[in-house]
Amino acid sequence: MTEDTHTDTLRTPIVAVLGHVDHGKTSLLDEIRGSAVSEAEAGAITQHIGATDIPLDTISRMAGELVIPDDFDLPGLLFIDTPGHHSFSTLRARGGALADIAVLVVDVNDGFQPQTEEAIDILRRTGTPFVVAANKIDTTPGWNPQEGEPIQRSMEAQSERAMSMLNENLYEIIGQLSDAGFSADLYWRVQDFQKNIGVVPVSAITAEGVPDLLAVLMGLSQRFMKEEMAIDVNGPGEGTVLEVKDERGFGATVDTVVYDGVIENGDEIVVGGQEEPIVTEVRALLQPRPLAEIRTEKQFEKVASVGAAAGVKIAAPDLDDAMAGAPVRVVRDKPLDDAIAEVKAELAEIEVDTAEDGVVVKADTLGSLEAMANALREAEVPIMRAEVGDVAPRDIAITETANQEEHKALLAFNVDILPNAETELESADVKLFTNDVIYQLIEDYETYVEERQRAQQETVLDKVVRPSRFRLLPDHTFRQNDPAVVGVEIIAGTLQNNRSVGYFEGNEFHRVGSLSGIQKQGDDVDEARSGERVSIAIDGPTVGRDIEEGDTLWTEVPEKHAKILEQELKEEITADEREALAGYLDTRRKRDPFWGK
Repeated sequence: MTEDTHTDTLRTPIVAVLGHVDHGKTSLLDEIRGSAVSEAEAGAITQHIGATDIPLDTISRMAGELVIPDDFDLPGLLFIDTPGHHSFSTLRARGGALADIAVLVVDVNDGFQPQTEEAIDILRRTGTPFVVAANKIDTTPGWNPQEGEPIQRSMEAQSERAMSMLNENLYEIIGQLSDAGFSADLYWRVQDFQKNIGVVPVSAITAEGVPDLLAVLMGLSQRFMKEEMAIDVNGPGEGTVLEVKDERGFGATVDTVVYDGVIENGDEIVVGGQEEPIVTEVRALLQPRPLAEIRTEKQFEKVASVGAAAGVKIAAPDLDDAMAGAPVRVVRDKPLDDAIAEVKAELAEIEVDTAEDGVVVKADTLGSLEAMANALREAEVPIMRAEVGDVAPRDIAITETANQEEHKALLAFNVDILPNAETELESADVKLFTNDVIYQLIEDYETYVEERQRAQQETVLDKVVRPSRFRLLPDHTFRQNDPAVVGVEIIAGTLQNNRSVGYFEGNEFHRVGSLSGIQKQGDDVDEARSGERVSIAIDGPTVGRDIEEGDTLWTEVPEKHAKILEQELKEEITADEREALAGYLDTRRKRDPFWGK
């Protein structure tokens, strides 16, 4: 290819594969990689650090008639290979997502799961175009596999029963996308991919539908991203850190995806750091040896330069404090201060609003920290401090300084707890929450806060005087005084032992004495509920003089207790207690409108 052809200035689109754990992200990537290797002569795909580059002619061989090379100017596709469940939110560049396009993998049998919802949220927020790979179609009962075939040809070979079951599952996913605010359909029915999401049924095991997936990704990139793919091939490189790793012989290195320009050995670079941007010089650019599976193969070869789009390991001094998700900028012919300012500006976009009191957040990357902060803001949970990195003793000390007990909580997303922090935790008044699903983490924290509040309310409820209204039954005076022992029926509320009781005359409350015992069917009890008949002992009054059979008496509720019951515990008390409280307050307030307010 000659230097002046137009394609030289179009970079490969960057594709991220995301989805719920176990839905087949890695299998699908492995299938695409494996097919690429077997479809073409050795060396047809290039294994990068954290990414796999599949050139157009190899894609065309895999996709058959679905991808005709002459229809495309783009050089191929670069698949970001984020290990395990690494959140796609890691991948950000210049105010959005690092990926130009995404594949959301959904298990056709399971539909949307927590991490699917999370991925959808991030796609919506970053505005990243995406397609849905409805994976595991081969597990449909009675499926007749058609290895590597385009999906519609494969569907023609299926029984009516298998197709009806598959369609039911596919339309379930289309419905779930609609619930999430995205109009979607099977990809061959989509007229406008800018308005509708294409769903591609695939199997990572039999490679059915993989040709379609590649064709849709190439088509979308070609139609909607050509302008974005136009880059200055010789300009100073720009990239995003995927991971920070210690590499024997090199110290701390950064696995980086370069999405613009070129990085050369010896370049001065600026990398986003924990405290300040790091200014350093590239000592080595490392690529895996051809076709080595990057996660297991440690043999790198040094290269002189790397151009976008590509994944590369950068070895340079002082990278210990570099952050996953942070920007990388080559200085070259621009002033160093400008490069530092660019990195600072990009990091400032992710700065989390913090409050004087709140929870402490730790996350594995800048992107996931940003996603955590957004989710906590929506849940109205204040953040006192938010940082990238593992949980260290310092984080526990900071968490303990929160003013409110419920804020003495540390929410850790996808990070390790350092051993010396484990020790600190044992004696600290700090509650640690860990999870690798962001909204699960927040849900766990919210549940904890609710349970705490409920426990506090129950404690208050135990101490608060409960309201009750009860009637002295005719012919049920067992003793006239010292104490008076009478039979009563509880009309509303809960009558508790050791409480003062009295009656209203007009709007004036008269205390007559206090309860010193409640008996139900001969047994001593602490309380009696609405509708029950019990005998009670009242210290103070004489029946026939101070109180009469047939009288209605009330438990005396102190004003402070009445206020707590009405304002804080109304939902915690029963309907008949609310009724007794309302009657008591109404009468009290006829005399003093502000009583108990």
